[in-house]
Amino acid sequence: MPRPLPSHPFDDDKLREECGVFGVIGVADAANFVALGLHALQHRGQEAGGIVSHDVQAGFQSARRFGYVRDTFTSASLMETLPGPLAIGHVRYSTAGSKGQTAIRDVQPFFGEFAMGGAAIAHNGNITNADALRRELIERGSIFQSSSDSECIIHLMARSLQRTIPERMEDALRRVEGAFSIVAMTRTKLIGVRDPLGVRPLVLGQLGDGHVLASETCALDIIGAEFIREIEPGEMVVINADGIESHRPFRPKRPRFCIFEHVYFSRPDSILGGRSVYETREAIGRELAKEAPVEADLVCPVPDSGTPAAIGYSLQSGIPYAMGIIRNQYMGRTFIEPTEQIRNMGVRLKLNVNRALIRGKRVILVDDSVVRGTTSQKIKEMILDAGAAEVHFRIASPPTAWPCFYGVDTPNRDKLLAATMSEEEMRTHLGVDSLRFISLDGLYRAVGEAAGRNPDEPQYCDACFSGEYPVEPADMIEKGFRLKAAE
Repeated sequence: MPRPLPSHPFDDDKLREECGVFGVIGVADAANFVALGLHALQHRGQEAGGIVSHDVQAGFQSARRFGYVRDTFTSASLMETLPGPLAIGHVRYSTAGSKGQTAIRDVQPFFGEFAMGGAAIAHNGNITNADALRRELIERGSIFQSSSDSECIIHLMARSLQRTIPERMEDALRRVEGAFSIVAMTRTKLIGVRDPLGVRPLVLGQLGDGHVLASETCALDIIGAEFIREIEPGEMVVINADGIESHRPFRPKRPRFCIFEHVYFSRPDSILGGRSVYETREAIGRELAKEAPVEADLVCPVPDSGTPAAIGYSLQSGIPYAMGIIRNQYMGRTFIEPTEQIRNMGVRLKLNVNRALIRGKRVILVDDSVVRGTTSQKIKEMILDAGAAEVHFRIASPPTAWPCFYGVDTPNRDKLLAATMSEEEMRTHLGVDSLRFISLDGLYRAVGEAAGRNPDEPQYCDACFSGEYPVEPADMIEKGFRLKAAE
């Protein structure tokens, strides 16, 4: 079947989150709520999705499908095969495993039968020592069914000597390096875990007498669940009919939440760290206007991710905000054979310039990031073709010069524009009148760190900007990746 395009109009030039997770316990037809939650998390993964449920009579049941949730998990006949008051789900991109070539066996949640019963697991993040773990497990007799790093957790649980499934999960995760926010289930329990650094998000909600775990608060909103709190870094919660137990199975570490969740990954209507993502992105725009002012007539967002920052830039600078670029809201699947000629028209299929507004104007374009720079060039050409007098790019994140190894689909470092060019070289390459990125200190101030970044103890994971990795990417180093200190 045809694969859906990512919802952001520039699928070839954006960092993409690996996945979203969601789980419900204690409500009738839990799988229906999971489907709704996954729909709200669709921005975190659009290649495929899966749901596992449990019912006393039917036992464990699962369904895994390619494509959008709205196209796959809305069939009544399918949802009737997923009965019970307990279910978890997952939406994914293929960062780990067969990148860009997802097989159905790679689609989560993964399920395993243990001596004390079955368990399913859905993982957001990336295991940085997965290759070494996989080799060890295969040598000891494990047979892998997928190419996903997440399957290592199931095999480690199977080999644990602990008595209960939560204890086996704790035992397995102590062997794992990298980033993980996990939603798992047994026959009677819903389990949520975050890695000690808390790189990826995970929240707890309440729905009537039941409970919910989700990657973001926007997924609680869609089912009418009440937000309770965030699962803390290094915490495991075990939820059953008797209530919620909180465990601390890992050695405490200073948290390093992914700062790019504030910039782009999370939905603007979500709450992170007690703060609205939308308000944070508007604050980023205000900070950017202070750091990089320029005389112009209009501030225009690159839709949709640049919108809150553009509004903030406009409010701070006093330059009028305008929708100079209009996105085609119905651009989902490709509707004609993608010949080379049509591929070259790709941006225009997704975006169109508001010519009457742009003609003769000095335009500031605000975007969330520049990765390869290919899209920025195309947008600049469209703006100039529409008659703009000047084009100024303002970017609501620092230059992305390093790949992410914690659950984000990032190009190799030599494909990142900022890894090979200075800011002025990038400006010349893109052919714009000016180009400025928010500073790393400015980004920290915008997300609430008034003093900026602490270089000795950074408050967030900002490796994609700084090259300072809080967890050493062991597998990638083994393959030849060089850390910043080695250059």
